Amino acid sequence: MNALVAFEAAARHESFTKAAEELFVTQGAISHQVKALETELGLKLFHRRPQQLVLTNVARDYLIVVRDALDRIATGTNTLIKRQSSGVLTVSMPPNFASKWLVHRLGRFAELFPQIDLRISASEHHIDFAQVDVDLAVRYGVEAELGYKSNLHLTKLYTGGVFPICSPKYMSGEHSLNDINNLKHQKLLHFEDRKDWLRWLNIARIEDVDVSHGPVFDQVSMIIDAAVEGQGIALARGGLATRDLISGQLVRPSKLALKVESAYWIVCPPATANLPKIELFRNWLLQEAAQDEAKLAKLYSE
Repeated sequence: MNALVAFEAAARHESFTKAAEELFVTQGAISHQVKALETELGLKLFHRRPQQLVLTNVARDYLIVVRDALDRIATGTNTLIKRQSSGVLTVSMPPNFASKWLVHRLGRFAELFPQIDLRISASEHHIDFAQVDVDLAVRYGVEAELGYKSNLHLTKLYTGGVFPICSPKYMSGEHSLNDINNLKHQKLLHFEDRKDWLRWLNIARIEDVDVSHGPVFDQVSMIIDAAVEGQGIALARGGLATRDLISGQLVRPSKLALKVESAYWIVCPPATANLPKIELFRNWLLQEAAQDEAKLAKLYSE
């Protein structure tokens, strides 16, 4: 292949020197490649004259074939690269993350990257990338459980902790949560069990709060929506309540967060981690998350 490329460039420029400049090699390297090709073919391709190369008659016919082959290879390569940068991208993520974080951002993504056709699969199950048609996934968990055992490429999307959220209406009135100790007068909303509230109250050193009452939800999205509707005070996982906090539909009555080991991770096989369309979508996710964090930092520093 190198000899064919050298021959085509030398024939086009009628010069080994100019061909060498184009291909970023030495003049001697081009001459050597052409001589090797002539030896392989058993034919003379150039008449070597002072300050000029002249194609032989047989070389002119051969050049047409070589150029056609090189053009086909270039076209095929460009098509392959475009496919890696565009087309269908299938993404798997937990239903709560898809509904509370991703869905309202899809319009922005489509405007920025119209060449990518997203397919969203809402699932929390372990992904076997060798068995299912999924390019990339977002998963919540501990790094060791998600990556080390399954040999996946991981990029952290959201960390943070668990913190109280509520409707702004709770920040005024007789038992305003401007004083977080007034939690004892409010209805608590629970996710899966009542342990998170017990842990948070413990690190906040707040006593006399009854956690044995209040509805228990099995989906994070439901507990966030209930808080937006003013049905009680919830504990939110970093990331999922971001949109409602930025819009002002929710507020944080306390900056204190319960630390957790788990985080949201962008997951894909190492072999495909640098494919253009996967890299593009991963970078877009990270950029969106960074913008959210900056907005929240500004909102709660004022």
